[in-house]
Amino acid sequence: MTGLVVCVLVLAAASAYGVLQRRRSGRVRVRGRDDGKRLDAAELGAELGERATLVQFSSAFCAPCRATRRVLGEVAGVVPGVTHVEIDAEAHLDLVRRLDILKTPTVLVLDADGRVVRRATGQPRKADVIAALGEAV
Repeated sequence: MTGLVVCVLVLAAASAYGVLQRRRSGRVRVRGRDDGKRLDAAELGAELGERATLVQFSSAFCAPCRATRRVLGEVAGVVPGVTHVEIDAEAHLDLVRRLDILKTPTVLVLDADGRVVRRATGQPRKADVIAALGEAV
């Protein structure tokens, strides 16, 4: 009987953890660790946007990365002065380590000066990206 109780508790804890992770994935939020972090055109391999830049860290076999690319491309096409830059995480490991990129896709929202103002891990929703741009511009 004790084994059954332990099994039920483990399943309940794993389910709660899974629900929490799913809710957090893709949410755009401010992280204290990003304070003062800045990227320039040389590090990105592209010019910064006039008002803001959406930086996406991707990997080759990441299915959510393709959907994220589409969402960020649409937002950059609609919001004037916003640029979308995609970076291959595997090819830029020094940048990945410096910015604490732990999984792909990760999206950084940069202001016009290249300062990181928001971060999303997982596939963000279009409305969340547009709202996050409000702080960058």
